Amino acid sequence: MSVFQRHNLPDCIKGFEHINRYYDKTNDVYTAKILPGEYYVSKIDEMVTTVLGSCISACVRDPIAGIGGMNHFMLPYDRRAKHRDEKQELGAACRYGNFAMEMLINAILKEGGKRKNLEVKLFGGGNVISHIHSTDVGQQNIDFAHEYLEFEELNVVAENTGDIYPRKVNYFSGSGRVKMKKLQSMHNNTITNREDSYFKKIIAKPEESTDLEVFN
Repeated sequence: MSVFQRHNLPDCIKGFEHINRYYDKTNDVYTAKILPGEYYVSKIDEMVTTVLGSCISACVRDPIAGIGGMNHFMLPYDRRAKHRDEKQELGAACRYGNFAMEMLINAILKEGGKRKNLEVKLFGGGNVISHIHSTDVGQQNIDFAHEYLEFEELNVVAENTGDIYPRKVNYFSGSGRVKMKKLQSMHNNTITNREDSYFKKIIAKPEESTDLEVFN
């Protein structure tokens, strides 16, 4: 890749102009970094990257059309509301989870993907903020994702969820390959604050990780 190419990002799909994109020289690829509540879809060979605590990311791709993307979401339970109706809370959370998945899938279909061809890789749902909430937020997110994907009959080809560590996920939309690291020394307060407010940016410095896991 030439120096000129490295400093001139290719056009993204309309509607994703707000996503932070840059050239990642380590992986030699154009990259889109998504935050909680965001998603990104690409028709070219780009990398989509994020860091997950209790949140979930679904990497979805049509391998035939060569279109793929990733989201980053968490069910919006308000666990501090002691008198809220449990069924009402669950319904609102599921509607949000459905929205997060459908926005990603519909964007892929809009660009030419076919639902019957979609493959899914699922990551996140770490139990990293249980000291604040009385329930395992990560496991609730995992359970929702499993139920949604089973109901929609979408093919899950790889998964790494649960455990107690945050994860850094790099998804290559062109090939469907994923590089994932479990971050063992990330500042937990940063994860907690970001996911509790859902829109705070991670400010912890990079950390050493466990072994790199690759999902082809």
